[in-house]
Order: sequence, then structure tokens, then C-alpha cells
Amino acid sequence: MITPEPRVVMDSDILAGPLAPDERLYNDDLAPTMPAQRTWSMYNYFALWFSMCMEVTTYMLAASLIAGGMSWKQAIFTILLGNLIVLVPMLLNAHAGAKYGIPFPVFVRASFGPVGANIPAILRAIVACGWFGIQSWIGGQAIAAMIAVLWPHTAHMPVVTWLCFLSFWLLNMAVVWRGVESIRFLQSFAAPFMLIMSLALLVYMLHRAGGLGPVFSAPSQFHSTGSFLKFFVPSLTAMVGYWATLSLNIPDFTRYAKNQESQLVGQALGLPIGMVFYASLGIAVTSASAVVFGHAIWNPVELLGQFHNPVVAFLGLVALLVSTLNVNIAANVVSPSNDISNLAPHLISFRSAGLITGFLGLLMCPWYWMSTFGNYVSGWLVGYSGLLGPVAGIMVCDYFLIRNTRLDIYSLYRRGGIYEYTRGVNPAAVIALVCGVLLALTGKLMTAAHIGQGLLIWGHPLVPLLATLYDYAWFVGFFLSGAIYYLLMLRHHLSLETATHLHPYAGER
Repeated sequence: MITPEPRVVMDSDILAGPLAPDERLYNDDLAPTMPAQRTWSMYNYFALWFSMCMEVTTYMLAASLIAGGMSWKQAIFTILLGNLIVLVPMLLNAHAGAKYGIPFPVFVRASFGPVGANIPAILRAIVACGWFGIQSWIGGQAIAAMIAVLWPHTAHMPVVTWLCFLSFWLLNMAVVWRGVESIRFLQSFAAPFMLIMSLALLVYMLHRAGGLGPVFSAPSQFHSTGSFLKFFVPSLTAMVGYWATLSLNIPDFTRYAKNQESQLVGQALGLPIGMVFYASLGIAVTSASAVVFGHAIWNPVELLGQFHNPVVAFLGLVALLVSTLNVNIAANVVSPSNDISNLAPHLISFRSAGLITGFLGLLMCPWYWMSTFGNYVSGWLVGYSGLLGPVAGIMVCDYFLIRNTRLDIYSLYRRGGIYEYTRGVNPAAVIALVCGVLLALTGKLMTAAHIGQGLLIWGHPLVPLLATLYDYAWFVGFFLSGAIYYLLMLRHHLSLETATHLHPYAGER
């Protein structure tokens, strides 16, 4: 492949005239951000992560480790390690957003092609829609519990829960309609408010439990290294999978960064500190619930419903509701809306895509995934990590190893350029993605279908070996797909140094 000479294109080249972008690949929401739009500081990113960490699914993720038998030390270690691991691909993919001002659906065109980019975009969008449904279900439960505090006779009326679920869903849709800037406003007060309310809940529960001593004296329920690892490995994968969605589409947020330092430092501090801090609160409160109520309660809505003090219960449920609304909009609407809009940018705007996201969230059966901590951790988190890990591996490999962080912004919005590959699809990316997903998820699918029990590999049953790969789903997909992609790109003699056609606002900031 002949590498064209780099050149700088003017704004008119990008937006108008004979060199106007392809309307199938462009709209105002997908365009590179201008300097006036790059207003997010380090605090905004720190607040973004701190506020997104301070929400009920983080609490439930930490609580599930205690409910599964870990000690508080083992749980905190698992959470910290998992988030440090996922922070690496997160920061790597964030670089392109801050440098070029492009969202995830545009960024992924470099590796998958302008048509092929719809594959990872839709995979990520489907997962986000599932999260949207889960958060909406939790928010609806919180509202129903608040009503039960005021009118106890509604506690066992399913119709109340469903009406509250739909009401909370409509509230989310109203925020979506106001646009992306409403997110930054919401985070500005949500983070400190959640901090205060979470600490208040912790103090209250520790008081009920008799202090820190009884809470942190509970030993691990695992009496051998083997039994611990059997639970630890899928739990670690779940920790990584928890933010696997954001590790892909983080450019949707870093495209608004004032500079690279703002997003890099803000995220490097916000994600691990926020997750460990709030997860520690969840661990402490869940451990305290075992002391107070005789068993660990992993669902905070159920926990708050145990309180006999209506003021405490009501304030706790309000805090839960605010946090759920905040993270649902920031993490589960912005990105899938961009992904869905990318399917037909000239027909689907951010607002209409956000509404589509909301309706798809209703179809994802969130009540099933939240019915037990096993469904939540092993079924939902580990399962979709096997879909998104391969995409992350391909993106990181392409941007850093294949292109050395150099992108041609001009060609990302047009057909027939250096990212056209084969009719708009990069076969290397598709092959690598399929291989990674199949290896990561085959064990779970075979076990669920009860097939292959008689097959042997190296003298051992095949299904248990593949099931072990499922426990490492994100890691298997990330490294296998990344390696296959790199080898296939070399085999097809594609250039390792792609020229950069810089948009005037796309340079390093």
C-alpha cells in the first residue's frame, strides 16, 4: 500500500464544498469537536468517574463478593486489581478522543472500516441498552420502596413497581432530550451529594452493627486456594467487564477535554479511587447487614426496606435514585446514542438515538439479570465482557501498533479512502473479532446447551476447559483478537505508518 503524503486540510474541506463528508458517515453529533466545545477539565473527568462509581450497581458488585464468601480484604483487592487492569485500555482508547475530537463510532472506523464499524458500535450499544434497562429497573424499585415507606400497604403490589419503573424510564428520557451538557450539570452536584449520603448510610449501619470490629472480623469462607481462585477469577473478570463498555467508547467523553493531561489525570485518579472508595462502602455496609439482620443483603433497595426509621429509609432511597439517574444518562445513553446515530447519521440524531436506546432497554429483561448476584456477575458482567474485550484488543492494537496514534480525519468521514478496505469492511478486524468472541464464550454456550460432554482434549473433558476460558472471557478476547488482528494486518501488507490528514482542530492538545 502506498502511503500518501501528509497534508493539512482546511475546515471547508471537512464541512462543505466538493470535499464535503459523506452524509452516511456524518452529522453534527459525530463531527470532530471544535476548540469552543473542549471545556472539560481534570475535575470534570474526576467527577465523571467518581459520580459514575457512586451508584447502586457498583455497590451490588462489591456486595456480591461478600455474599459469595470473600473477606473484606479479598474483596477490596479484587476490586482494585480489576479496575487498574481496565484503566489501561481505557486510557489508551481515550487518547484518540482527546487528540482528534472524535467519538467512538468514528474512531473505530480506522480499524473496522466505515461500514464494518457498525459491528462493534452495535455490540457496545446493545450492552449499553441492557445497562440502561438494569439501571431503570433499579431506579423504579427505589421509587417503589420510597412509596412503601409512606404507604406500607403498597409494598407487595407488583403493579406499583412496574409503574415506578416506567416513570423512572420517562424521567431518563426527559434528561436525554435536554442534551449532553445536562450531564455535566447533573454530575456537578451528584458526586458530592452521593458522597455525603453514602457516608451517612455507612455510619448508620456501623452504629447498628456495633462498630467496625464485628463488621471486619468475618473471615473468608474459602478454606483452600483452589476454592478461592474458582470464585476469584470470574469475579476479577466481572470487575474488568463492569467498565468494559466505557473502555471502548471513552472517546465520546474525552473528545471534550481541554487537553490530554485533563482527561489522563482526571481518569487515572477518578476511576480507581472512586471504585475502591464506594465499593469499600458497599463491602462495609453489606458486612454490617450480616451482623444486623443475620444474613448479607446485597441489594441496597432491599436493605433500605429493612429500616424501621422512615426518615433514614426515605433519604437513602432518594440518594440511590439520584445516583442511578446520573450514571444511567452518563454511561448508558450518550455512547449508545452515538453508536445508533452512526448507523444512519443523516436520519438519526443524538436525541432520536437516545429514545431508541431507552426502548431497547425495556426489551433486555433487566429484572432477570438483577434477580440474583449470580445472574448479575457471572451471567451479565462476565458474559458481555467476552463480546467487548475483543473489540478493545483490536482498537488498541490498530491505533498504537499499526498506526502509531496517527489518524486521517478526512478519510474517517468519507468512503473510498485509506479506511475503505473491502467495500467498507476490514476483513482482518472481523475475523479477529469472531475468533476472540467464539473462544471466550464457547464454553458457556456449550455448557448451557449440554453438548460436547463426551469430547476430550489432552485427555480431559472439553467443556470444563472451555468453561474456564469463559471465566477469563475479557482477557481471552482482548489478547487473542489483538494478536490475530496484528498478524492479519501484517499478512495483508498494510502500512504500519498511516498518513495523517489533520483537521485543524485535531492536533495534540
